Amino acid sequence: MDKKLEELKTEYKNIQIPDELDLIVERALLKGKKKKNGYKWMAGAAAAAVLFIGGLNISPAMASSLAEMPVVGSIVKVLTFTEYKVDKEKYQADIKVPAVSDLENGDLAQSLNDKYLKEGKELYDEFMLEVKELEDNGGGHLGVDSGYEVKTDNEQILSIGRYVVNTVASSSTIMKYDTIDKKNQILLSLPMLFTDESYVNTISENIKEQMREQMKVDENTIYWVSGAGLEDEDLTELFETINMEQNFYINNEGKLVISFDKYEVAPGYMGVVEFIIPTEVISDILVSEEYIH
Repeated sequence: MDKKLEELKTEYKNIQIPDELDLIVERALLKGKKKKNGYKWMAGAAAAAVLFIGGLNISPAMASSLAEMPVVGSIVKVLTFTEYKVDKEKYQADIKVPAVSDLENGDLAQSLNDKYLKEGKELYDEFMLEVKELEDNGGGHLGVDSGYEVKTDNEQILSIGRYVVNTVASSSTIMKYDTIDKKNQILLSLPMLFTDESYVNTISENIKEQMREQMKVDENTIYWVSGAGLEDEDLTELFETINMEQNFYINNEGKLVISFDKYEVAPGYMGVVEFIIPTEVISDILVSEEYIH
């Protein structure tokens, strides 16, 4: 078995588990499938790194559910490696940690799996620390729900969305995405899709237009954007521009989707909001039409 995988499993097993946590670790032996050699990546694109967790020991319940796990083409699989659960009267946590297997680029796979496992453990540790602080100060209510979904699954692209919903008096939702070119075995970033930094302004201006149009059509839709007739515009931090590394994924139609977390550009009731960027708006500054068309 791969040495890095063995080290990861050993490190994971050595984690100290509090009595109150029902921590479920499912392992199943997965055989990696070989993929035909991909063609070279376009000039100037830097290959990033991802993950491989090649094994999960299957419980009867998991055995039946594994058949329903998302399968990326005939090559890459996304499944639950670890789940942290806390279920008390005032404190609930359900943190599912994904893993990607059967990716030919083992370094990339390992990197992603390490990242996902680290994020899940840190989220659980933060939750338990907050629980202790609440109990030390008279108690309260606290909840966290974290998981993942395959946003795109086609011959070229795998996009994995990971969400975290924190609940105290109200709730907040955070999304993170990883978009993988399965043919070339690399992790895509937003800057590498464009010829220069002008994409930041181009995409931002289009999103503002979409925001204003949506608000005209539906009075219940509100975004914090200038020129939309907001009564408290002077008191609100208005959306001006996306970040260079803004949350994004590429959908099954080959369109760029920009995502904002709850409360990032709109009131909480709007939740996580997404904007599909028309390809004609950005076609002149795309590096190629390999992914977005």
